[in-house]
Parts: sequence; C-alpha cells; structure tokens
Amino acid sequence: MLDSSVWPTNDYSRVPYRFYHDPSIYELERERVFKGPAWTLVGLEVEIPNPGDFRASYIGDEPIIIHRDANGKIHGFINRCAHRGAIVRRELQGTAKDHVCIYHQWCYGQDGGLIGVPFRRGLKGKGGYGKDFDPKNHGLTKVRIDSADGVLFGTMSDKAEPLNEYLGEAILGFLSRVFRRPVEVIGYHRQRIRGNWKGFAENTRDNYHASLLHDFFRTFGLDRPTQVGGATMDKRHRHCVTWGRMENSHDAAKEAYGKEQVASAGIQLKESSMVKYIPDRNDDISIAIGSLFPSSFFIQISNSLATRQIRPRGPGEFEVFQTLLGYQDDTPEMRQHRLRQANLVGPAGFVSMEDGEAIEIVQRATKAAPNDVQVLELGGKGAIQDCDFRINDVPVRGFWSYYAELLGIEPADGVR
Repeated sequence: MLDSSVWPTNDYSRVPYRFYHDPSIYELERERVFKGPAWTLVGLEVEIPNPGDFRASYIGDEPIIIHRDANGKIHGFINRCAHRGAIVRRELQGTAKDHVCIYHQWCYGQDGGLIGVPFRRGLKGKGGYGKDFDPKNHGLTKVRIDSADGVLFGTMSDKAEPLNEYLGEAILGFLSRVFRRPVEVIGYHRQRIRGNWKGFAENTRDNYHASLLHDFFRTFGLDRPTQVGGATMDKRHRHCVTWGRMENSHDAAKEAYGKEQVASAGIQLKESSMVKYIPDRNDDISIAIGSLFPSSFFIQISNSLATRQIRPRGPGEFEVFQTLLGYQDDTPEMRQHRLRQANLVGPAGFVSMEDGEAIEIVQRATKAAPNDVQVLELGGKGAIQDCDFRINDVPVRGFWSYYAELLGIEPADGVR
C-alpha cells in the first residue's frame, strides 16, 4: 500500500526508487496526475493557424486531438473511437472537416461530436442500432483546452484551476519572454528512452548536471556552474525556470573544475557558430529551461529554441517529443543558425544523448533496490524556495512535493 509513510523525510530530500518501477504507482499517476487537475502542453496555436486545422498530441499516455473549427474555436478530445477504441487520427496534423475512424467509419465533427454511423438503421429492414441509440452520447471524450501566449495546454479534469493560476506569474513571465515574437515551427523529433518519465522531469530541474555530464557544454562554455544564474519557481513550487547568463571565462571554469577537467583552452570547434550566442532579447540569458509539472518543458540553449513533452509509455519507458522553434521575423541567416544549434539536442544531439543514457542507467541500476533512496540535499534541506545560485536540487524537491499532494501521500508535516 502506498501512503505518506513511503517518504523517509518530510522535505522530499530522500525519494525511494520504488517510484520509478512500481506498476501500481504508474496507474495512480495516470489517474491522479495526468487525468488529475494538472495542465499539460499539447501544442502551439501556430501549428493549427487556420479553420479546419488539427494536430494529434498526448496528455500522459492518452492520445488526443486538438482541432480549430470553422469558426476559429479550438476543441480538444481524446483520439480514441467511441465504438471499438481505435485511434481515429494517425497522422500528426492536417486539415479536415471531420474525423473518420478507419475501422468502422464512425464519423466525428470538428468538436468531437458523433455525426455519422454506418448501418445505423440496419440494411433492408434488418439489424441496426436500437431506438435508444443517441449519437450525442457517443462522441469523443472532451478535453479542456486553454492558451497562454499561443501555447496550448490541455487537462482532462474539470477540477483543474484556471490555466493562468496554474502557471503562476513566474511561468507566465517566462512564456512571454520566449513567445514575445510570433514563432514558427522549424522541425520535430522524438526520442524513446528506457526509463521512468519522472527521471526526465527531474533532469530538467537539476541545473548542475549539465556542467558535469555534458563535456560539450563544459568544454565550449555553453553551460558552466560559474555562470550567474538560479532557479525561480511558482508559489506552489511545482514549476520552475532554471537559467544562466552568458559566461566565457576559462579562468572561472578552471577554478571550479581544476585544470585536469577543463579542455576549453586547447580544443576548438571547426564550426564555431555551433556555440555562438547571438543576443535576440533584452537580456544576456543564454540558457533557460522552463519545467512545468508534470511533463512540459520550454528550452533555450543559446539560440536554439524548443518545446518538449514527455509521453509516458508505462513505468519503464517514455517518449520525448520535441518541437524546434524560430521566430517568423528571423533572417535566413538566423534561421540557419537555430537549425545548426538544434544539433545540440535530440536523440543524436551533442548533448541530449547523454541525458537519455543517464536516465537509462539509473533505471537499470535501481530496479533491484526499490526501497533504497536517492539523495536530494544539494542547496540545502528543509524549505523549498527560489535560489540565486545554480548548484542545487531544490526545484527537484518542489516537483516531488506537488506530486505527493496529487497522489494523496503527503506527510502530515510535509514541506511545500
């Protein structure tokens, strides 16, 4: 049985490995997190700009469709036929006046309502559905959709608070910074990782691993612990933005790592633009990652921009779906620069491939030790609060704090 006694500490500085492997916990997450009162990134308005445009997406492991109707209103519904449960839309996106299931041709409108059923009256006076069959009772299950700065979020719960309240001022400010100019999609990619989805959620909130795990970052100065930066959270500490300002000092890096660990002075890239940062905002923040509970991420690495969505596939596997972005008023040179820097991320990226490997080796090593725990003490124990330094685990503990609340397993005196 899972209850509050699972936590060795009340500040979430110890997290049992059981949370990454137990199938019964995963089923609780499906019901209380992904079908619970949380909002999840499902797409961008720019992906469905015209009446009739639709896009397939996910909330947790539930497939959904978002569709802009003929009047411009955006609807959301689960992408599962009400007849026999088949996926209705199998393509990523397109334009359509309706949605027809390939299996038995049930037809749904742009709002997900059932509008056509083959053989409803039978054939030659035989068969068909009974007189009590009402199409209004057999539409696709609705999903609430709302938008912030052109970013579309969805929730399957009617108890979810309004989106702006859920995001909070810190995240709304971050989204405004990223989406202050009209964006365009410049690419997609996806990556399967044999690990637990929460490992990725932790990874993006942990500021300091990048300067240790990713040699490319450290060597060429894209991300170092010596950078001025920190972690800013919403009031509930469920979301966070980790950030760092541009820093080119090899001397500062040597002081942090020791001369044996820093190769920057002796190694150069033939394609130097891969690490070039061209300021295109009114600040010098060169790396910023917005992590929204439970599974939504907004990434700026130098001039590379992207959204990421975690799509769980059970307790031991998940997919990362990434949408690469630029701005509609980018010059051709800047668009090419963003595409070049997109090689930092993704399944074969100079950086992201190491994140996937790290999560997978954690999953393999912890399977045999469900009652052992990870240690989240860097930056201090106790209170969960914003940090004006980059070397800390505090936002990770914030994630677990809200997770415990939704699963109903908070310690009586649990830190929030």
